[in-house]
Amino acid sequence: MTIAIFLVALLGAMALGVPIAFSLLVCGVALMIHLDTFDTQILAQNLLEGVNNYPLMAVPFFMLAGELMNAGGLSRRIVSVAEALVGHVRGGLGYVAILACLIVASISGSAVADTAAVAALLIPMMRKAGYNVPRASGLIAAGGIIAPVVPPSIPIVVFGVAAQLSITKLFMAGIFPGIMMAMALVFTWWLCAKKEDITSGRKFSARELGRALFDGVWALVLPFVIIGGMKFGVFTPTEAAVVAVVYALAAGLFVYRELKLRDIPQLVLLAAKTSSSIMFLVAAALVSAWLITIADIPTQTTALLEPFLDNKTLLMAMIMVLVFVVGTALDLMPTVLILTPILMPVVKQAGIDPIYFGVMFIMCNAIGLLTPPVGTVLNVVAGVAKLKLDDVIKGVWPFLLAQTILMFLFVLFPQLITVPASWFR
Repeated sequence: MTIAIFLVALLGAMALGVPIAFSLLVCGVALMIHLDTFDTQILAQNLLEGVNNYPLMAVPFFMLAGELMNAGGLSRRIVSVAEALVGHVRGGLGYVAILACLIVASISGSAVADTAAVAALLIPMMRKAGYNVPRASGLIAAGGIIAPVVPPSIPIVVFGVAAQLSITKLFMAGIFPGIMMAMALVFTWWLCAKKEDITSGRKFSARELGRALFDGVWALVLPFVIIGGMKFGVFTPTEAAVVAVVYALAAGLFVYRELKLRDIPQLVLLAAKTSSSIMFLVAAALVSAWLITIADIPTQTTALLEPFLDNKTLLMAMIMVLVFVVGTALDLMPTVLILTPILMPVVKQAGIDPIYFGVMFIMCNAIGLLTPPVGTVLNVVAGVAKLKLDDVIKGVWPFLLAQTILMFLFVLFPQLITVPASWFR
């Protein structure tokens, strides 16, 4: 009965067009009334406590770092380095897109910001070079979802707070899967490029590569500063976000000189708007999470999944299918916040490594950004490329399939995540 009330209240509010954050509050109120514990003071207190969390301070700082990076010319220089390195091979701009997505992902932490930055720079170049634009747009969209998996992923920060897990350990565990996601795209793009008449109009030039590396060295160093600092305990993830802001600000103002002081208030405002929506969503979700615990929904969910508890692989496969289906209808952040308090007790009871589960959970949710009808990243690429959403969906399916196959490969062989994670720790 409790699960039914939870689902009816949440889905009913969403069906009426109520924003996700307010739908979560409606769901929380419905649970409080059902449990006969309705109290506005408790509701307000939990709403405030939901965001009164030190690790969550990383979210606005990483958002601001991404804005500063794009405005300061760091993203463009990363693309230039990738183009000089692999732009000369057949279908070279596709490989440039994958490499650029991977590097930018290790700075931005946001799939939408990563995709928008790379698409704005590369899609005009790919269109001019005669590439299949819907296919190229699908590739960039699939590359954009690497950002939620690799550090400094904003969804991993939120998941770590909701699941009460070490964000640093989650970050380190996401490095190798992110690289594997990029390699899966490289292989898939290689197959696609073989079937199309895509030729490179340029030759490899060591001198050009040297110039690009020299010009882009400040942009390329930033991921190593962030990841290395956390790896060796120099700073926490939240402090890493502040370091990223200071670094991107200094590089944009004093090194590349493309960022102007007059631009900073607008960039801060853009980051604040995005961060405030995320933080309010987190606050509302953690109210529901508290009530989910009080209502003992995790125990009821565990009872439903009890037939699978003895088989970790089958249980993970079932959870991934569930998350994948939910991800077609919900955006990444709401899915993480709604399902984390429900699934974590099940995962712990089954004896699954919670860090491994966290990376898989975020990866599955990230893949949901490529699936209609929501498909946030698809909508971003369609807007930048000025294409119909249907065309981008047709272009993305080979890459969506590749990422999905890789995810279930990780389900079958969890050592592919847990062993490299132990190295990076």
